[in-house]
Amino acid sequence: MPQALAAAEEAARTPHSHAGDQTGWRFYRAGQQPSWMDPARRDEVCADLSGRPVLTRLPDLLQLRRELADAAAGDAYVLQAGDCAEDFAECTPEHAARKERALVRLADTVAVSTGLPVVRIGRLAGQFAKPRSVPTEDVDGRLMPAFRGHIVNSEVPDPASRRHDPDRMLRAYRAAKTVADALDGRHGRNPAVGQCTWISHEALVMDYEAALVRFDESAGGWFLGSTHLPWIGERTRHSEGAHVRLLADVMNPVACKVSGKAKERDLLDVVERLDPGREPGRLTLIARFGKDDVHTLLPALAHAVKNAGHPVVWLCDPMHGNTYKAENGLKTRRLEDVFDEVRGFVSALRGVGVRPGGLHLETAAEDVTECVGANVPDEAALASRYTSLCDPRLNPLQAGLAVDTFVSAL
Repeated sequence: MPQALAAAEEAARTPHSHAGDQTGWRFYRAGQQPSWMDPARRDEVCADLSGRPVLTRLPDLLQLRRELADAAAGDAYVLQAGDCAEDFAECTPEHAARKERALVRLADTVAVSTGLPVVRIGRLAGQFAKPRSVPTEDVDGRLMPAFRGHIVNSEVPDPASRRHDPDRMLRAYRAAKTVADALDGRHGRNPAVGQCTWISHEALVMDYEAALVRFDESAGGWFLGSTHLPWIGERTRHSEGAHVRLLADVMNPVACKVSGKAKERDLLDVVERLDPGREPGRLTLIARFGKDDVHTLLPALAHAVKNAGHPVVWLCDPMHGNTYKAENGLKTRRLEDVFDEVRGFVSALRGVGVRPGGLHLETAAEDVTECVGANVPDEAALASRYTSLCDPRLNPLQAGLAVDTFVSAL
C-alpha cells in the first residue's frame, strides 16, 4: 500500500490548523482534572517536565502512522492491550518484558489466523490516570477523594494518601521512561527495523501531557512526547474540550473511545476535529458499547463516519461496557459478555460495509482472577488473585479466548 503509507507520512509532516500554538487548549474546558493540593508546586513540576527528554520521537510516530494506515486499508490488524491502570511498582524492565511477551502472544494468534501483520500497542508507559464518575468515595464510612491513578494519588484508602499530589507527575514520568527505555532496548532505536511494541495511554491529566509537547523543526509542527498513541476517553471526547483540542494539534496518531452515549452529530464533530484531512493512520476509534448496544447503536455511528470520508481504524473494547459489581463488591466482567460484544462488533461493522480493525483489551500478564469465566469459574473465585488497581482485567487464558473469538467472527 505505497500510496496509503506515503499519504500518512506526508500528512504527519503537515501542521494542523492550530499547530502553531501548543497552549491553545488552555482556552477550553478540561474535564476530569486533578485538584492539586499545591498549585504553586504544580507549576514547578510542569516546568521541570517541560525541560526533560520526551519518551517518543517523530520517526516512531511516523512509523506507527504507516502501520495504522495499513490497518485502515485492510492490510493489517491492531491489538491494543494491557493494564487498566499501571502500578508504579510494576514499572521495571522485568515487568515490561513480561507484559510485552503477553501482548506478543496474543498478536501472534491474530497474525497466524488471518495471515496479516498485527500492529502491537500496549497500554504501557503512561497509563497512570483514571477518570471518575464522582470525585469522592465512601470507604468504611469515611468519605475521601476517589483513586484517580498513580499520577494523581494513591489507592491506599486514607485521606492523606488520596490527596492530589503534583509530585506524582514526576514519578509518573520516571516510571514511564523506565518502561519506554526497556522496550526500546529490546527492539533498538530504529522502529523500521523489526516489529515494535508501541506505547499508549489515555491522555487525561492535561498538566502532564502539555508539559511533554514538543515542536519539531523539520516537520514544522507539534507532537506529544509522552506516548506514541494517546487516546481520549468517554468522559473527555467533547469537540470543544481541551483534550480534543490538544490532540487535534499534534502529529501523533490519536484515538478516541466511542460508546452508545455518543450522538451522531457530536461524534462527527469530534472526528472532524481530530482528522480534518481524512488521513489514513491518523485516527482510531475504540468502540465500547456493551454486548447489547453494540448491535443497535454502533451500525449508525460507523456508517456516519464512513459516509463522512474518514478512513478510521475501528477497534473493539468489549470490557468497559460490560462491567458490573459482584456480590462481594468487586467490579468484574463475564467472559461470555466480552465474547458477545466482540461478535456483535464484527457483525455490526460488516453490516454497514466497515472493516473491523482489531481489539482493545484490558489484560494482565499474570493469572489474575478478576473476570468470571474459563479458569475463574464463578464470583467466589474473584478474591483469589484480584490485584487490579481499578477495573478488572482478563488473565492470559481469558485474553487468548477473546482473541480467538474475534478471529472466528471475522
